[in-house]
Amino acid sequence: MNSIATSVVNIFKNKFSAEPNIYYSPGRINLIGEHIDYNDGYVMPAAIDKGVYYAIAANGTDTINFFAADFNESLSITLKEVTKSDSWKNYVLSVVNEFVLLGKTVNGFDCVFGGDIPRGSGMSSSAAVEGGLAYALNDIFNYGMNRVELALLCQRAEHNYPGVNCGIMDMYASINGKRDHVILLDCKNITHEYFPLKLDGYKIVLLNTKVHHTLASGEYNVRRKRCEAGMVVLKKELNIQSFREIKSAADVELHKDKMAPEVYNCCKFVVEEIARTQKAAALLQQNDVKAFGQLMYAGHEGLSKLYDVSCPQSDFLVALAKDNDNVIGARQMGGGFGGCTINIIKDEAIDDFIATTTAAYQKEFDILLEAYVMQLSNGTEKISA
Repeated sequence: MNSIATSVVNIFKNKFSAEPNIYYSPGRINLIGEHIDYNDGYVMPAAIDKGVYYAIAANGTDTINFFAADFNESLSITLKEVTKSDSWKNYVLSVVNEFVLLGKTVNGFDCVFGGDIPRGSGMSSSAAVEGGLAYALNDIFNYGMNRVELALLCQRAEHNYPGVNCGIMDMYASINGKRDHVILLDCKNITHEYFPLKLDGYKIVLLNTKVHHTLASGEYNVRRKRCEAGMVVLKKELNIQSFREIKSAADVELHKDKMAPEVYNCCKFVVEEIARTQKAAALLQQNDVKAFGQLMYAGHEGLSKLYDVSCPQSDFLVALAKDNDNVIGARQMGGGFGGCTINIIKDEAIDDFIATTTAAYQKEFDILLEAYVMQLSNGTEKISA
């Protein structure tokens, strides 16, 4: 176990008497395919080597006890009292509530969790929290649910108490990750394929803008409503049922005058991003990472200009990357409005790129950049009992 897992277990043993089971639930990156998981698209995420560790054990009562190590906060509540709360509590309580809604018998348990996913970074810390708890409860109480069912449960949990009307990608990638592979996830049919990620002399580096986004603030849900409004028009005019069926953005443009400008822009982006992700999968199979990187740049342009979920800091970092021959692709990652940019950089140039970009970013925004070199990991799993 690493130091975080050891710390979580030690806290558990200091607070509770039982011997806990230990689980790891990773964060995720998404190489391409942003904001299309809730629009029936394809996305290309992967689980990463940053995540959340859980120490958890049944306690034979009707009370659940949580301790969030990263916040140094506790919560004790009887199962009958489970209801919407605030902050981190909403995510764990909503998972418990979803098991109850399925008719599962939830008994009391003790739980300590903590991790190393920077909050607001776009690496999906909320999905890691939800997935880790769901996986652990499924294991401890023998519910017999599979990984796809657990991912869908966690999606419903995020919709419910936290109120973020997210797609399936974050939870699915966290729970179903495979070491050294990306997932091509079909978000309409909820099926996936694994592709080995062969970067051949390049690595994935995340640059954290340190601009903390809060998807629950409503902007995420606003974009989803724009897509839904556009789909009402497109269903009628194109005789289709989802964005997947639209052959090109030109088909959307034919009906531009029937939509508000921001609705049209979102629909145009979605159709283009679905096509980019499908093309990206083909390029990975051909080991053409340079062409893959160009699709990332195009994706960022759409996120910034059409979907309107970027910010000056992300645009600045992507522009710096685009001007550097050692970076073959970059874009904003995650829900937007801050968080991280994802970059594919030559191995030997990583240190220099991080140093020069950090200096330029601090000069421009007076913010100290954080950089993370990524490794791809397995999905949510039990470490030990």
